[in-house]
Amino acid sequence: MERQLALCRELMNATGLDALLLRTRSNFAWMTDGRDNHIEIELATGVADIVVFQDRVVVVTAEIEARRIAEEEIRDLPVELVSTSWTEGVDPTLESLLRGRRVGADVPFPGATLVGPMLTRLRRRLGLVQMEQYKGLCLDAAQVIEEVAKNLEPGQTEFSIGGQLMQGIADRGCTPHVVLVATDERIFRYRHPIPTEKRLDKYAMLVLCARRHGLIANVTRFVHFGELPDELRENKEKCAYIDVRMNEATRPGNKISDVFQTAISAYAEVGYPDDWRLLHQGGPTGYASREFLATQETHDVIQTNEAYAWNPAVRGIKSEDTVLVGEDGNTFLTQTGTWPYISVEYAGKTVLRPDILVR
Repeated sequence: MERQLALCRELMNATGLDALLLRTRSNFAWMTDGRDNHIEIELATGVADIVVFQDRVVVVTAEIEARRIAEEEIRDLPVELVSTSWTEGVDPTLESLLRGRRVGADVPFPGATLVGPMLTRLRRRLGLVQMEQYKGLCLDAAQVIEEVAKNLEPGQTEFSIGGQLMQGIADRGCTPHVVLVATDERIFRYRHPIPTEKRLDKYAMLVLCARRHGLIANVTRFVHFGELPDELRENKEKCAYIDVRMNEATRPGNKISDVFQTAISAYAEVGYPDDWRLLHQGGPTGYASREFLATQETHDVIQTNEAYAWNPAVRGIKSEDTVLVGEDGNTFLTQTGTWPYISVEYAGKTVLRPDILVR
């Protein structure tokens, strides 16, 4: 928490703020090295708010939540806990704490300046604790999705497959952030297919974004029963090439827009010059599945210890893993080594990208 507090106070000094109000689940987890303040999984905000001053940190929550937050989330952290009546809510207490101060907030709050994008920029560069948490999470997510994929059977519904993914990550202490499943023709028709009652015939796409410690792992895998059609055999190689080009461009000092432009060029090279328009191409990840979506106008400079999840796709196939940018090279955190891979030769290197599992 010490590192994050220092970053927040640097931001406050640079922007002339007296306090920062952090209400989102992502920022609570980031600030507390992975603690949790949620009740409803679908909400972006939590039930305990952090207020950072120059000389202290206050956590504000309703009395319903106060005991658990105190005993399980902040018991060893250098913070003060303030609880309020659940009938009154926390806003009057926050307004009293912040009255007369120049305040930045990560979500709209009366009188506060929105600093959400600034906080996102701060949390993108992971510390040592966050990197270790992320490595463990990503490996768990990859092992779960690959285990489910290896045990699929024709006739299963997409609902059933999605349920297996959620059960698998729950067993490893994670919560689902995104679970997408498509089979057969739905893979070709939809880029973001939620599970349905459709039954698997020959081809399945599994997409999993799993959350733990506030961090989110992103991974996609494909399974095909029987010999691959010619189109898929060709397109998986093309997609892997685009993927490698993007990840090789994701290096310190380059701009995110450079990676995006690399993707556009690679799509054209493989004969699909406009397919990048059919799905976003990904971007920085960490405390959101995508902290923001990369575009040609995203000129942020890539730094070490940032994580990215690119997801190039051409007809019938997509490639997606979570990668950590290192000083000497990038590491695919969701690569288990026990999945079939495509070897892509580029710039004198051999890079392994996930293949379609043929069963």
